[in-house]
Amino acid sequence: MSPLKIRIATFNVALDRPRPGQLAAELAAGNHRQPHHVGRILQHIRPDVVLLNEFDHDGEGRDDSHLRLFCEDYLARGERGIEYPYRYLVPTNTGLLAPLALNGQGSPALPGDGLGFGAFHGQYGFAVLSRFPLLFEQMRSFRRFRWRDMPGARLPMTEGGSYYGAEVLEVLPLSSKNHLDLPVSLPDGRVLHLLSCHPAPPIDEGPERRNSCRNHDELRLWHDYIRPGRGDYLVDDAGGRGGLDAGSDFVILGDLNADPLDGDGFRDGIQALLADPALNHSVALGRLRPSSRGGFALKGMSVRRGSPRYWTHSQGLRLDYVLPGCSVQALASGVYWLPPGQAGAELFWNKRGWPARRASSDHRLVWVDMTLRV
Repeated sequence: MSPLKIRIATFNVALDRPRPGQLAAELAAGNHRQPHHVGRILQHIRPDVVLLNEFDHDGEGRDDSHLRLFCEDYLARGERGIEYPYRYLVPTNTGLLAPLALNGQGSPALPGDGLGFGAFHGQYGFAVLSRFPLLFEQMRSFRRFRWRDMPGARLPMTEGGSYYGAEVLEVLPLSSKNHLDLPVSLPDGRVLHLLSCHPAPPIDEGPERRNSCRNHDELRLWHDYIRPGRGDYLVDDAGGRGGLDAGSDFVILGDLNADPLDGDGFRDGIQALLADPALNHSVALGRLRPSSRGGFALKGMSVRRGSPRYWTHSQGLRLDYVLPGCSVQALASGVYWLPPGQAGAELFWNKRGWPARRASSDHRLVWVDMTLRV
């Protein structure tokens, strides 16, 4: 019997809205082109498992009715319909108001004083869709792990000392949304750990570089988690201690908001992660690095050092990743991004040939076909 081939994808769908409940209302109305285009992209690529970043919800994921509606009305219908019987709205820190102002001044207010940036609880949340059973009884979440509890944390500093006061560090989690280890049960009986996250973007900050620091350490959490002994300090939300069990098959996926060559963040974190032998090198940095021709059509990006071949964002950056572990065999990969002028280009570009965020997203879907080695 041939090995089981599975397709894993990540897609920042940019289905964030300025008000709570707005996305659910738009999906119910069915007259907005963006979610329809997102659905067409997913139907075309047909991943077995996909992480959707920036999918608004209620913050705790208690009401998944609009996610179910998205699956049934936008993904399962039509000639290319695809069904996802297993799905999960992931609880998030975005828009969860901190008990005190994070900058130490005045009363806390959203969005800046959310435990994760957001105008309401659940804005910029994420969800998992799967054709295979999700093993919730084995799931681990690090949503509440405090930033200060990471040994050698890269906490933001000012000339006068720590940017965050002691009272803030007492309550501030490392994860701006969540860090979720959600195992999926594959048809051949094997288990693959989905290590999902969406770190803070390294923007909208001062000289303390608080968001760049957070992004760096959010990446480091998974990096430590997959390395035996390095994640012993980690405590999940249920009180479980330590990193991933040795020998586990895993894939890190999400909009990591970190480009190894360009952008505003600290690059050493993503560079170290991509170079780690614990990852499948062919996907991280080698011949199976996900790519497309779509990025070459961008104009005015000559200042970028990275090749457009590997860009996953309309600003000319590689931000979105599917990174299988070294025990996982990669077979093929790609970034779904068509150049202007091709059939289907309206999913990405406006009529003038410029990227259009509300056509689908400012990010591109990234996929990897893989099989678990025996």
